[in-house]
Amino acid sequence: MPTRSGSAKYEGFGRDGVGHVSTQSGVLDDRKYGFNTRFGDEPGTNPEELIAAAHAACFTMALSFALAREGFEDGRLEATARVTLDKQGEGFAITRSDLTLTATIADIDPDQFARIAADAKANCPVSKVLNAEITLDHTLNAG
Repeated sequence: MPTRSGSAKYEGFGRDGVGHVSTQSGVLDDRKYGFNTRFGDEPGTNPEELIAAAHAACFTMALSFALAREGFEDGRLEATARVTLDKQGEGFAITRSDLTLTATIADIDPDQFARIAADAKANCPVSKVLNAEITLDHTLNAG
């Protein structure tokens, strides 16, 4: 299995510092992050939104493969993850990731779908790496 990488550099310290993050694939290439992109509204990225995007992507891919194993061939999955950063003691911790899913799948039993989605939530690799509460709220539309 492949090993993927990302890198970051940070120049300056504290609120005045500015970081840049890159990914092996080049999708992110020297993208700005720092205090104001994390806690304010300055343009740029931050670790929590990157984790949220990774969680939403991992979950929908895991669910897609689980549905294919169950014999479903077509549909649409749209997920959002909302990652929460909370103050804990002198530092911070990611305490939860709330997944919201809208799925359009023809001819699936709602209970079967809920079971498959819950399993994908629990077992996608990003869910497994997060030491946080993970919730899932889903809407199933007829296909």
